[in-house]
Parts: sequence; structure tokens; C-alpha cells
Amino acid sequence: MRNEEFTQAILGMTDTLYRVAATQLRQRADREDAVQECLRKAWEKRHRLRDERYLQTWVIRILLNECHTIQRRMARTLPAEDVPAVQHSREEGPLKAALLRLEERYRVPILLHYLEGYSVAEVAAILRVPQGTVKTRLARGRKALKALLDEEVFEG
Repeated sequence: MRNEEFTQAILGMTDTLYRVAATQLRQRADREDAVQECLRKAWEKRHRLRDERYLQTWVIRILLNECHTIQRRMARTLPAEDVPAVQHSREEGPLKAALLRLEERYRVPILLHYLEGYSVAEVAAILRVPQGTVKTRLARGRKALKALLDEEVFEG
């Protein structure tokens, strides 16, 4: 893949990268750092990509790893009692607020499959889990989302 083609492909998936980072990291600065570091690593290691068809899968995997690195670093530096509670504003919408309340293992497959349009096989490759696991997580995630949304309707 030529440098220009690589650049164009990355520019085309920038919005997806920011959305994926938003499901992992609460602070905007952390999300921006994760995406920037992901892009730096992808550029430096672009020659390692064997098949261009898997560019998006490869870059999203790099991003998820970078998000986990930031989460680990934050866990080591912040005492638990100093972490502020996450407040969801009303303008976010109930679906986004409920999605952010899901466990990561359910939130990421739902985001990748339903919002970004990746197939179950592609999500499995990105997350490095079997397709059956992705299907299970999607089903359980949908069930948890429904419960969270029903809970919000009865409370509100």
C-alpha cells in the first residue's frame, strides 16, 4: 500500500476511530490522545500490514489496545475515591447514556456491529474472540440495553 493510499484510508475512518475511543474513555483529551497515538503507531508499522483488506480491523485493534493502556495508566495514578461519578446530560439521549453504562465487553461489539456496520466475523477479528462469543455478547448487550432503557422510562 502506498503512503497516499494509506493516508486516504485512515482519513476515511477517523470518525469511526473517535466513536470507538468514546466508548472506551470518558475524557475528551484521553480519547484524542488514544486516536493520535493509534495513528502514529499505525503509520510507523504500516509495512507490517500483510493484507490491505484488514486495514480497518488492524487500526481499530491498535486503538483498542491504546485505550486499554490509557485506562491502566489512569487506574494506577488516580485513587478510586477521587474518580468523579459519570454524569450523563439529557442532550446525550437515553440510548447513548445507556450504551455508556454497559460493560465494555458488551458495549464495544454493539458499537462496532450496529453503529459502525462491521459484520460479526469482522468484530470477532477486531476483538480476537470467536464469532459465537460476539453473537452472545451482542444478544446479552441488547438485553442489558433494553433493561437500562426500560429502567430509565420508569424512573423518568
